[in-house]
Amino acid sequence: MFKGSMVALVTPMLEDGAVDYDSLAALVEFHVRHKTDAIVAVGTTGESATLDVDEHLAVIRHVIETAAGRVPVIAGTGANSTSEAIELTEAARSAGADAALLVTPYYNKPTQEGLYRHFKLIAETVDMPQILYNVPGRTACDMLPETVGRLSQIGNIIGIKDATGDLSRVARHQAVCRDGFELYSGDDATTVDFILLGGLGCISVTANVMPARMHEMCMAALEGDVARARELDRQLIPLHANLFLESNPIPVKWALHEMGMVSEAIRLPLTPLSENLRPRLREAMQAAGALPR
Repeated sequence: MFKGSMVALVTPMLEDGAVDYDSLAALVEFHVRHKTDAIVAVGTTGESATLDVDEHLAVIRHVIETAAGRVPVIAGTGANSTSEAIELTEAARSAGADAALLVTPYYNKPTQEGLYRHFKLIAETVDMPQILYNVPGRTACDMLPETVGRLSQIGNIIGIKDATGDLSRVARHQAVCRDGFELYSGDDATTVDFILLGGLGCISVTANVMPARMHEMCMAALEGDVARARELDRQLIPLHANLFLESNPIPVKWALHEMGMVSEAIRLPLTPLSENLRPRLREAMQAAGALPR
């Protein structure tokens, strides 16, 4: 259903911390122009953890309205409360999102059976395509391939964003999931290998800064042009690494600020990128071509 470079979009903010809807619309237009294959609104990179419910849904609606069908919109609707995840997912469906992205419940550390029942109930309650999202480094909860395999049998659970960085999971998911279940990388640095092993693309942080090149890289890998994919990836390696100098989305928001696209405002408990790290990220952006030297 989806493939290629899917940006995990930042949520731009004004200096007082309010959502900057004008800059948000400008970012959507930027991604339409530069051939991003789908936009993920209000995922981890979009600061979903510190937006209240009204803001969360307003951002989703604004992205959908601005995209106006020119690029698919995937709405981040996960929560560690099953009832809240259902509420957010239904609201995203009503707003016209093309799919929902549902992170594993964080902090409460459910069992594998709890994860299965959580996602099963959301899928049975809200009739829209749903993508699982496993990022144990942030949630302290790892959804094992066997659980993903069980969930893949539910028709409207269409795929998984795997942000473990563990390439062996591609084969493990392929072994236990139904035919046609879609695998997306959540780790920019291993995306090319992930696709070559059978993945369909990446839900990407780097695409915020270099959308056209991420699109081209993913398409080259999907088309089997390994040399081209690896060359494009080589150009992006400095960004893949340095966009995680501090917790995401701290570095990527600062990078977009350097590009003149958003303010550097970010919500507590996150803070703007540390002064001593800024030269490293600026140099990486210059090396990748995101900024002039």
